[in-house]
Amino acid sequence: MGRRGFGMSDGEVVALHVGLPADHGADAISDQPWRSGIAKAAVSSPIYLGQDNFEGDGQADLENHGGRFRAVLAYCAGHYDVWRAELDRPALAYGAFGENLTVTGFDEDSVCLGDVFTVGGTRLQVAQPRRPCWKLARYQGIKDLAARVDAKGWGGWYHRVLRDGFIAVGDRYTLVERPHPDLTMRIVNETLDGRNPDPALRASLAANEALSPQWREYLSRPPRA
Repeated sequence: MGRRGFGMSDGEVVALHVGLPADHGADAISDQPWRSGIAKAAVSSPIYLGQDNFEGDGQADLENHGGRFRAVLAYCAGHYDVWRAELDRPALAYGAFGENLTVTGFDEDSVCLGDVFTVGGTRLQVAQPRRPCWKLARYQGIKDLAARVDAKGWGGWYHRVLRDGFIAVGDRYTLVERPHPDLTMRIVNETLDGRNPDPALRASLAANEALSPQWREYLSRPPRA
């Protein structure tokens, strides 16, 4: 999709999902029970988004998920056609990657750290890329899915909420501010996972107040040898 400026700065919410943490049992991947809020249900009516979550949404592992800087997970609708073919799941539905908002018009190469979007009655800021964990693999029953998502850099991105309000399917997803046009989600993600070891970039991101505090603290540590 590529990086874009304000000449093409509008998308749409094509699906909205929320869900509370639930217990899950053994499956083909593991015989260990697990708990997560990744399994979310589609919502067709407007739903209220507060500072921490949508109404009816939540996370089980609050150390690695949720919080003010990870209140909303957005995902590119355009990725689904690729995943449906690659995973041989033609019926793979929006929400399969645990996202709250499935959006058109933007992806990890065109969303930047600190971007501000208006969506329905809300105002959202991009705070970090989403790095999927093993729960995504178990949710979809595909053992290497998190690794495949990571390899593509298609984890989605998290928003913090600057203004509460209602969001509904069909709302415009409109970019209104872009303070860091060079810091795409792909570039930030590759810095966080060490694929881009540029020390100047690490230092710059560690000092960037748009980035979630957990990652700023991580980047302020000396890189591993």
